[in-house]
Amino acid sequence: MTKKIALITGAGQGIGAGIAYQLADDGFVVSLAGRHLEKVQKVADEINGKGGEAFAIEADVQYRAQIFEAVEKTVEHFGQLDVFVNNAGIAHVAPIVDTTEEDFARLLDINVKGTMYGIQAAAKQFKKQKTPGKIINASSIAGHEGFELLGAYSATKFAIRALTQAAAKELAQDKITVNAYCPGIVLTPMWDEIDAAMSKLHDVPLGASLKQYVDGIALGRGEEPADVANLVSFLASDKANYITGQAILVDGGIKYV
Repeated sequence: MTKKIALITGAGQGIGAGIAYQLADDGFVVSLAGRHLEKVQKVADEINGKGGEAFAIEADVQYRAQIFEAVEKTVEHFGQLDVFVNNAGIAHVAPIVDTTEEDFARLLDINVKGTMYGIQAAAKQFKKQKTPGKIINASSIAGHEGFELLGAYSATKFAIRALTQAAAKELAQDKITVNAYCPGIVLTPMWDEIDAAMSKLHDVPLGASLKQYVDGIALGRGEEPADVANLVSFLASDKANYITGQAILVDGGIKYV
């Protein structure tokens, strides 16, 4: 095969869709997975309409079998897998003392277990193919520092950094690299939800919390999905072949590590 194949979870909107568009522009054939088939199908149709090659799959990452099935469907459709982007994730805004068992369980199921299952499914396929591979996980600036009202979410993003480091060590012998991208304040529907929740908790107007965060960005603007996709584009490329186990900040200048 002359083209490489990438599977992206949570590809129906926001950062996931941005990554899908960028990798397609880079020449990848892309398989797009998401809970809502109509959303990922729309992104796939846009890519196909512009001369790319995309395939939509309905899959919920909190269910291990569905992630493995998404990999199987990708390989059945395109012949192999080269890059797996563990992008799917959710946020939850609440003080730690008010975070319910159900909300915390959902965060763990989607953010942590979903990432674990994605690593497992991708690694199994790469080993089966006996080819190098790249696994790219979604952490966050909240994976480098716990954020007020995002404590449970931050815990899941710290966990993803741990999984990234451990998997990188375990899979290096198979020529599989594992890295993570750590976005900041990305102007997507997720941050609209975070802002709305914070505005209720702080009793401030809609947009005030988001503005406060954006005002703290050194480069002076909110982040776009394309900013994250540019980093993923690099990590998915041959130029990143000697990078593994890293969780790289792409936040416009918020956290410095």
